[in-house]
Amino acid sequence: MSDEINRIKNINNEIDEATDNISESAGNSFEKAKETIGEAEEAAINKEKKIVDDVLEIIESTLLTVFVIVMIFTYLLHPVNVVGTSMEDTLNENDRIFMTTVYTGPHYKDIIVINNDKAYLLDAEGKVMEKDITDSQFKECIIKRVIAEPGQTIELNAETHEVIVDGKVINEPYIKDPIQNEGAFTYPFTVPDGYYFVMGDNRLVSADSRHSDIGLIKKDQIYGRAIIRYSPFNEFKFLFNK
Repeated sequence: MSDEINRIKNINNEIDEATDNISESAGNSFEKAKETIGEAEEAAINKEKKIVDDVLEIIESTLLTVFVIVMIFTYLLHPVNVVGTSMEDTLNENDRIFMTTVYTGPHYKDIIVINNDKAYLLDAEGKVMEKDITDSQFKECIIKRVIAEPGQTIELNAETHEVIVDGKVINEPYIKDPIQNEGAFTYPFTVPDGYYFVMGDNRLVSADSRHSDIGLIKKDQIYGRAIIRYSPFNEFKFLFNK
């Protein structure tokens, strides 16, 4: 009888132990399940956060790019369409260029875009005077090359077709045709402070500082300096000191 009782006790002990093991296993499984769910939720949250961060980064990069482009085309680069043949063969009619308003100078050889709203000449005493060009066909935006800067003395030799600045014949590999003098000035003369003497590269057809309806260019008439020809694309080139 005692053996039977012991056997029943052992069975009960085994049942209790099995129950404890099952409970412990179930508890561990539940904890692992909670841990797995927690990790999955955390991974999902992190993934969602990464997607949001990526989207925000793309938006930020796009806005920054747009801002930079707007700033470039507002303050640095302005598209200009070339009209006329006065700058051949450097620039041809309908060429498209970029002009910058941020530059030093301008200086000799720079190609500049000009608002020819006024004409400045010299009187008999060599002082600057303004000419009324209200009805002139040249009262428009023009593009020319700087030949003489303020304080420099310029002379045009109609016989030798030479341009002489400060007593030296300047080298002009860019011109299409030699000079043809016009009567806006008596040469030689010194360019006054704040003014520039400009000419087109196609000298025979160019209306420039030699013409009385253009004359000297005041610095505040200069829109900017031409730096790049971008169209036609197959003739792309930089215009620095060309």
